[in-house]
Amino acid sequence: MRLTTHQARTIRDSARELFGPEARVRLFGSRLDDGARGGDIDLLLELPAAPDNPPAAAARFAARLQRRLGDRRIDVLVKAPGLPREAVHALAEAEGIVL
Repeated sequence: MRLTTHQARTIRDSARELFGPEARVRLFGSRLDDGARGGDIDLLLELPAAPDNPPAAAARFAARLQRRLGDRRIDVLVKAPGLPREAVHALAEAEGIVL
């Protein structure tokens, strides 16, 4: 996994600050490959209840992380009961690592 302990903790803590203590975050995608370089940070934000505006919630989370981690590309998917699921959600769940 190509995140530092500080980065992983910042991501986890930011999710809980914004969405409550039951929020969980999975890292997936190229950052799981220790041999790779660069790449964006792909995150699956798992929530116990759907936010009122999922795209806005994902954007708010990504913006907070960019302020705290520095200017890097962060992609956020939201998974919550009642929200549509796509193939990328299943991939993130299967291959992702909970932070």
